Amino acid sequence: HASQFLSPDIIVDIATLTGAQMVSTGRKHAGIMSTTERLEVATVAAGRLSGDLAHPLLYCPEFYRKEFHSAVADMKNSVKDRMNAQSSCAGTFIGEHIAADYEGEWVHVDMAGPSTKDERGTGYGVGLLLGLASVLE
Repeated sequence: HASQFLSPDIIVDIATLTGAQMVSTGRKHAGIMSTTERLEVATVAAGRLSGDLAHPLLYCPEFYRKEFHSAVADMKNSVKDRMNAQSSCAGTFIGEHIAADYEGEWVHVDMAGPSTKDERGTGYGVGLLLGLASVLE
């Protein structure tokens, strides 16, 4: 919706998609993927600045699109091969819903690991967003 109707320069989505993120980057670092190296580097820097740590995931949508093939829908919200970079696939699923003609930057933040501790919310993401705004000024 935002990419089609609001024309933002940057889209940041933060989600707890799968526990697979914790396999990739652990409990303290969110996994991120971005359409540009500039925004990826800025997001990692924002994580260091704020304490909401983040580490890049693989971003190769051309490798993962086939994971979502469906005979009855545009995409199936489940991967066929759970051993094929599942956290990257989950982020790719989100990215595929951004308008094809969107020319801005996008970063996906999978915060499944750092979002909770001892069954309580940590507030992860607030500092990261504020840090990202500061880094991008």
